[in-house]
Amino acid sequence: MGREFASAAARWLHLPEMNIRPEIVAICRRNISDENISWFTDNIPTIRQATNDYRELLGNHNVEAVYISVPHNLHQKFYCAALKAGKHLMGEKPFGIDKQANDAIMASVRKHPDCFVRCSSQFLFFPAVQKIGRMIEADAFGKIIEVNVGFLHCSDLNPVKPINWKRTVEANGEYGCMGDLGPHICSVPFRAGWIPLNVRAVLSNIIHERPDGKGGLMPCRTWDNATLLCQAKDSNSGDVFPFSLKTQRISPGQKNNWYIEILGTKACAKFSTKNANTLEVLEYKGSEQLWQKIDMGQEVPFKSITHNISQFGMSDAILQMWAGFVYEFDNGKPFTRFSGCVIPDETTLWHRLFTAALKSHESGTTVALK
Repeated sequence: MGREFASAAARWLHLPEMNIRPEIVAICRRNISDENISWFTDNIPTIRQATNDYRELLGNHNVEAVYISVPHNLHQKFYCAALKAGKHLMGEKPFGIDKQANDAIMASVRKHPDCFVRCSSQFLFFPAVQKIGRMIEADAFGKIIEVNVGFLHCSDLNPVKPINWKRTVEANGEYGCMGDLGPHICSVPFRAGWIPLNVRAVLSNIIHERPDGKGGLMPCRTWDNATLLCQAKDSNSGDVFPFSLKTQRISPGQKNNWYIEILGTKACAKFSTKNANTLEVLEYKGSEQLWQKIDMGQEVPFKSITHNISQFGMSDAILQMWAGFVYEFDNGKPFTRFSGCVIPDETTLWHRLFTAALKSHESGTTVALK
């Protein structure tokens, strides 16, 4: 993800209406051998510091903001250190390995109100999702009947795939796939004000051990798949409706499918990254109920030099996400409700949800969020 950010910064000329741009001046990696950092230093002439000590980077007065992409067990340590050093922060999800770590990060956020803090999630910035956001702002859906969201892929379908940090409780946390994939699918409903009241969760550990890369096997103790069924409350209307969330690392046939489905009394919408440039919309006006497919193109919040009729992709979403971070940092607020990055309070809500989901699976009961 560090390379993705560096590539987005290098493409900033794609955004002709931005009045501010990021300049990468320092990088920190655990191993700063030439092999590990040459991609950055060869391609980014503005880099003036390369270090394997995060404290040296945080002590650099030329560094105003930091992007931190590390395993979940290091979030609390590094995020809090960055804020203590007075740096603005873009952190990776889930913003702490568990609720206790998130509480500590949030306490640090409150202690340093002059630091601008956001969390990474690029899916909010797909044109179809932005269109859904505009529909939510316009109350186009009417009374919400049901909302279903998910993130499915098959990266761990192969049982002989070597274990990595995302498959260990020590680095990834007890949330498993929920902590790694779940924040992405929470971004739209939580921003809409659709708040889970309770959860009944079914969690699956499908492959119990994986190769350790040294000829042996290691136990795989993280959840591969999770299905959550909630009652959610619309904070605007007070209505309560069914809300389902799926996060699956073992979903045969799925490569990287983020999806959302919203059913309302006046309109419905469906989007999936399987068809990343297509939005399905049904508008009910008392006659036939017809789903229409809309090709979205480059209908982005931050205007690009790419023509509106051209297809949109993942690297475009990452560029738009970083534009959202930089724009809000410069202007003090996003220019629309859905054009800003994930805020710290939203990360707290998903920790409440995932913590309750663990309790629900263990007890086999529905658990209220606290």
